[in-house]
Amino acid sequence: MIMKKIMNWVLATTLVCGASVLTSCKQAKTQNDNAVQNVSAEVQKVTTEELIRTSQSWDGVELPDYFQGRPELVAVKYVFPAGQKLGWHHHPVMNYGVLVQGELTIIGQDGKEKVVHEGEAVVEMVNTIHHGENRGTKPVILYMFYLSQKDLPLAVQHPEIPLE
Repeated sequence: MIMKKIMNWVLATTLVCGASVLTSCKQAKTQNDNAVQNVSAEVQKVTTEELIRTSQSWDGVELPDYFQGRPELVAVKYVFPAGQKLGWHHHPVMNYGVLVQGELTIIGQDGKEKVVHEGEAVVEMVNTIHHGENRGTKPVILYMFYLSQKDLPLAVQHPEIPLE
């Protein structure tokens, strides 16, 4: 009988100690994993990539001088469904953007074209009539940034010019 009690005590103690060791091992592994993540975070650095630096629009025309007075900066996200054409328009203000999805074709009224690919930056024409088309099979997503002033339109539409 005493032997049975001793065996039960040894078994119970072994289970408790084993559970304690397992818990300690799990905690040590978690601490190690956290340390590895911290080291990885320290090794990874912020990177930069200049997409464009220019004083010309995509068609090679020099951009106008800055306005006098307080600027108004505007950011716009455009989504062009596949096959969609944007009407003829011009921008009275400087603007540039980054195409994050798809492929956009910009056509000047003179017939000159620029195809902007995913990941590319583009500087739009100022005061020159043009339009854009999504000739691809997936939506175009384009982020544009305008350097404007209060009450100036970002674009002036020209519905009198028919799209082909």
